[in-house]
Amino acid sequence: MTIQLEVPGMACGGCGKTITKAVQSIDPTAEVQTDPKTKQVTVESNASESSVREAIAAAGYPAA
Repeated sequence: MTIQLEVPGMACGGCGKTITKAVQSIDPTAEVQTDPKTKQVTVESNASESSVREAIAAAGYPAA
């Protein structure tokens, strides 16, 4: 399942790495693409959208 989120707090590549680690902590096989310029995060995962949102928010980057 592909999940697209807007994450306003993502400002740099380091933020993107933190978000990627957070998502992969709940689904190690997830593919995560982050774009700090557009604030977009695309996740290809078997995890539910709500669990992905919770993991990203727990890392300090709540999705819009």
